[in-house]
Amino acid sequence: MPVELHIAAWGAILLLVHIFAAVHLKTKQYGRDWNVGARDEAVPPLNPVAGRLARAQANFLETFPIAIVALLGVVIAGRTSAWTALGGWIWLGARTIYLPLYGFGVPVVRTAVFVISLVGLLMVLKPLLLG
Repeated sequence: MPVELHIAAWGAILLLVHIFAAVHLKTKQYGRDWNVGARDEAVPPLNPVAGRLARAQANFLETFPIAIVALLGVVIAGRTSAWTALGGWIWLGARTIYLPLYGFGVPVVRTAVFVISLVGLLMVLKPLLLG
C-alpha cells in the first residue's frame, strides 16, 4: 500500500484527536448536559484554551480536504514518489505539532509550523499540478 494512504489515514486519526480535544474542554466548561443535548441554548464564550482548540480544529478542517485530495490524487494518478511521501510526512508532522502549539497559545512558531505544513502539501500537489 502506498505510504500516502497511510499518511491520509493518520490524518484522519489526527482529526479525531482535534475533535475530542476541543469537545472535551467544551464539555468541561459547559457540562455533560450540554454535550448530550441538542446544543440549542446560548452559551457563554469559550475559555481561552477551549477556544484555541476549537479554532485549531476549524483550521485543520480547512486544510485536511486539501491533504486528502493531494495524497489520494498522487496514488490514483500513479504519481507517488519519495518526494510525495516526504511531503506527506512533513504535512502530518507539522499538523501534529500545530495542535499543542495552538492549544498553549504559542504565537509566531505556530504560524511557522503551519507554513511548513503547507510546504509539505505543495510537495505532494506538485506532481499533480506540473506533471
